[in-house]
Amino acid sequence: MPEIIVKSVNDLPAAAEKFCNSIANNRIFLFYGEMGAGKTTFIKEICKYLDVQQEVTSPTFAIVNEYECDKYSLIFHFDFYRIKKISEIFDIGFDEYIDSGALVLIEWPEMLGELIPDNHIAVKISLQNDSSRLISW
Repeated sequence: MPEIIVKSVNDLPAAAEKFCNSIANNRIFLFYGEMGAGKTTFIKEICKYLDVQQEVTSPTFAIVNEYECDKYSLIFHFDFYRIKKISEIFDIGFDEYIDSGALVLIEWPEMLGELIPDNHIAVKISLQNDSSRLISW
């Protein structure tokens, strides 16, 4: 299992590069970590590394943001923190996003329940005692 220690935001570009260079043909990534662990921050850096030109923001209220990217054509960035019922996930057409072939980055995948795709990679961001982050996948 690859892992990276991020001691400061200055380490994020190298962490995103290592992550992106290791994902091969995988397209669905579930980001786990407590509130404030840095899920959105790391996803922003991944998108920056992939040369996304749009502003990358947390889709907490929108549920999903779509970004254009030459390498993957599209990136779908989900945040399920505010989901209360599984029907809300069906209502946004989640299956179509998953089956699109785009790069899919999901924050708070715990809310998906039985809808978690089989072909995913779990990315864990853990706060360390020294305030650094351990990112593993």
